[in-house]
Amino acid sequence: MNRRHAGIVLLGLLAASTLPAVANAQQPGKVYRIGYLSAPSRESVSRGVEAFLMALRDLGWVEGRNVVVEFRWADGKVERLPDLAAELVRLKVDVIVAPAGSAVQAAKNATSSIPIVMIFPNDPVASGLVASLARPGGNVTGTTFTSGPEIFGKQLQLLKEAVPRALRVAVLGNPSDPEWASHMSEVDAAARAMGLKLQRVEVRGPEEFDAAFAAMARERAEALLVAGGSTFLVNRAQLAELALKARLPTMFSFRENVQSGGLMAYAVNMADFVGHAAVYVDRILKGAKPADLPVERPTKFELVINLKTAKALGLTMPPALLQRADEVIK
Repeated sequence: MNRRHAGIVLLGLLAASTLPAVANAQQPGKVYRIGYLSAPSRESVSRGVEAFLMALRDLGWVEGRNVVVEFRWADGKVERLPDLAAELVRLKVDVIVAPAGSAVQAAKNATSSIPIVMIFPNDPVASGLVASLARPGGNVTGTTFTSGPEIFGKQLQLLKEAVPRALRVAVLGNPSDPEWASHMSEVDAAARAMGLKLQRVEVRGPEEFDAAFAAMARERAEALLVAGGSTFLVNRAQLAELALKARLPTMFSFRENVQSGGLMAYAVNMADFVGHAAVYVDRILKGAKPADLPVERPTKFELVINLKTAKALGLTMPPALLQRADEVIK
């Protein structure tokens, strides 16, 4: 149930009228090639992909007519990204769209000349992807996933609000994800402030999920915070089933996890955000330089709650939390 409009308000809104003016450098009759490098599978992010393609069409870019999109999917195996990025470079694509920090890093390592439109990296300045948000420099620009690392503390706070009795919280992440370490440092700080005991649990793929939940059971975890990342998006149904079996209330970074049976998510609307990358692609194909296009940050996040999962867990969600939710799945 939509409580209020869940659109994303962005700092330095990247409407065409506010971007630096550039000459239309399109070559008449040319078919441009867009590389799309993604860590998850296409099925797991289909809403976002469709939003991106629709936004391209709205801007006049139609597949098969004036653009071709070369998709490369790692299917949740981030270690495949460097080879997939190299394939796109060999194809001499005109621009690479790279959702998630792992994909951006792989693309940046593969080329210093092809423009890269990033989506979702947590802190592109600290990770060296851009020089600054206002003036990225180099060949990378786009959007960041969070308004700052404090988002992870907010997720933990909301999880604690939903499960007030919880004192021991497991945090599940993939150490292959380059953003996992920074994520944990912020969660650690938030947990100390809230008097919570954290259990760090690491998995590199779904084959390690059973062992991870067994470790949580041994430590008597009372709730679970799941880091963002393709591993947990691609395998979201399996993850939701295991969490329910373990009687663990969950907090995720993607609404899709909640739609598949997770308890809560606090994050940007992924489809809206991926769709917005089309504006960057449009400007770059028309001649803009990535170095001159400011990086955007979201300032609006949505809270999604699955009441069916809460009922299955025997959990009564606080009315105040439900009132604040942007969407409640019944």
